Amino acid sequence: MIQEDDAEAVRREAGPAESSRANRGWWDRNADDYQEEHGGFLGDDRFVWGPEGLSEDEAALLGPAASLRGRDVLEVGAGAAQCSRWLAARGARPVALDLSHRQLRHARRMDLANPAAPPVPLVQADAAALPFRDGSFDLACSAFGALPFVAEPVRVLREVRRVLRPGGRWVFSVTHPFRWAFPDEPGPEGLTVSGSYFDRTPYVEQDAEGRAVYVEHHRTLGDRVRDVVAGGFRLLDLVEPEWPAWNTQEWGGWSPLRGELLPGTAIFVCERD
Repeated sequence: MIQEDDAEAVRREAGPAESSRANRGWWDRNADDYQEEHGGFLGDDRFVWGPEGLSEDEAALLGPAASLRGRDVLEVGAGAAQCSRWLAARGARPVALDLSHRQLRHARRMDLANPAAPPVPLVQADAAALPFRDGSFDLACSAFGALPFVAEPVRVLREVRRVLRPGGRWVFSVTHPFRWAFPDEPGPEGLTVSGSYFDRTPYVEQDAEGRAVYVEHHRTLGDRVRDVVAGGFRLLDLVEPEWPAWNTQEWGGWSPLRGELLPGTAIFVCERD
């Protein structure tokens, strides 16, 4: 949950069109600040699953690095395509998709800064309507992209399944659902329950006219598992990264203090039927 200074934070319903419009606008307005604040941690070509700092180098959730060579990979909600650049360096053929034009401008900037590496193909589109043929990819991944911000996650999951080949792996990370019962604060105030874990009412930031300018949608852990199944996937693993001793940074509501006590990220490792 990220609040703009001139926006009112409320809990209310927000449908697919409103959520998509609000979040596209938010990321276009805030991509510069986001990349400036977090770019050092994310790098230009690292694959990090969340603020804890768990990397794909360490976790190998998409499979052994050697197995990525020659594979077609879709990154959903790619931001500046750091994960896709990591995949390309290991011989994969990634495509980076994001809703935000400004985020993809940062991806292009990073590509131009390293002319020795081939640029990553970039696509601006909504994750709920992927502009690819059926069975276009061997793998798909998303590190905090798209799913926390959509009103109909099963629609996104079914789209990902559609563009994957049979047996294709799909790995995505989201804010751990347990966090929704606590204030989004990195300090001691973020350790006390402030609401019901079972309240699925979306978090909305709205302007003075009541128009949403940012939306996040809460799903319980059980909801996420059922969404995976309804989307046509088998759940192979659920990874809850622990906070490592080396990571001393705060990132929004993530911090060493909270990370030692509460899960902050959930990573779902799935396989298409």
